[in-house]
Amino acid sequence: MRINHFFGGILLISGTTIGAGMLALPVMTSFVGFFPSILIFSTCWLFMLLSAYFFLDVNLTFKEEANFISMVQKTIGNWGKILSWIIYLLLLYSLTAAYIAASAPLFASAIESLTGYQLPDFLAWLSLPILFGGFVYLGTLGVDLMNRLLMVGLCFSFVLLVGFLPSHIDPQLLTHIDFSPTLIAIPVVITSFGYHIIIPSLTTYMNHDRKKLRLALLLGSLIPLLIYILWEVVILGIVPLEGKYSLVGAWKGGISATSPLVHIVNNKWIRIGANFFSFFAIVTSFLGVTLSLSDFLTDGLKIKKSWEGRLFAWMLTFIPPILFVFTYERGFIIALEYAGAFVAILLIFFPALMAWHLKTSKYYQSFKGRILLLAVMLFAILVVVTDVAAQGGYLKPLISKYLNNV
Repeated sequence: MRINHFFGGILLISGTTIGAGMLALPVMTSFVGFFPSILIFSTCWLFMLLSAYFFLDVNLTFKEEANFISMVQKTIGNWGKILSWIIYLLLLYSLTAAYIAASAPLFASAIESLTGYQLPDFLAWLSLPILFGGFVYLGTLGVDLMNRLLMVGLCFSFVLLVGFLPSHIDPQLLTHIDFSPTLIAIPVVITSFGYHIIIPSLTTYMNHDRKKLRLALLLGSLIPLLIYILWEVVILGIVPLEGKYSLVGAWKGGISATSPLVHIVNNKWIRIGANFFSFFAIVTSFLGVTLSLSDFLTDGLKIKKSWEGRLFAWMLTFIPPILFVFTYERGFIIALEYAGAFVAILLIFFPALMAWHLKTSKYYQSFKGRILLLAVMLFAILVVVTDVAAQGGYLKPLISKYLNNV
């Protein structure tokens, strides 16, 4: 059977991008409103695409397969290698643990609905790694094939969910505009476009074809952008900003946008669509993140690509997050709160800095290239400062007028 790697690459990028974070996007952007959120999405998408091209150009200079650590060490040096090791592992392990924890209630609910059996917590937590972790052992091809099926399910459940909702949209709710809380939304939006980690695996998978890889990055990232905008129309057009079942209430309670939606639109198919959409969004991102983590560990620790080496890399990928979910989940929650800062450093600042040191590129050494790289690095610094300020509570006054009405 002939496998179209270009088409698969597009879906892997989209699948890695669209994850559980999408369920939080309408909640975090509700304060600014629909039209400002489109501007935020487009700006973050553009900066992430630029940094993805930087990342790709650096990766293509390596004749043999190279992951993030090898790229950083060769271009920036040992200090960059040490910092990237720490942040990369924090980010990917925390994301993996978060997906495992987030999927557990979905598995437990499904089993109880089908059999009436209440799944123990430890089995619910193990369900995602057991059922889908094997595809990571098989490598990029195995993940690609499974991801295609999951993307069909993701699209179908999204259509099912959205198909019942247009008649409930109130255009008046989409007219709210308030640019002052913009900074609060940027870190979570940046995290929702974090597909760069799949690039080293795709470079090998697509035979270092620069033209096809660049096009795959463009198309693969455009699909999530369009889906996010449609999702904003649906949620912000149905769920009110303030009130009992509202987006501000969801923000205060730390719950996803589908929770108030299900209460407002009391429909069985909406509940089914929301559950399936959540499941497919989590699993597609889980596969992309864990494949990247496995390749990262294989490259960073110089693990041989024998069956024993792949098994060892698989164990290193899944055992730490499973142990932390079982013993100290709060540690990963804390790490996730700073995911925007992690993404900005790893996937925006570092790619630009690596491209800055890319002596083989005339463009990056030119005046225009330098200005572009500096602009991207400054944007990354803005995201880091914003995320740290948000977690420190310094940005809360920007939304305080909304919080008193819930």
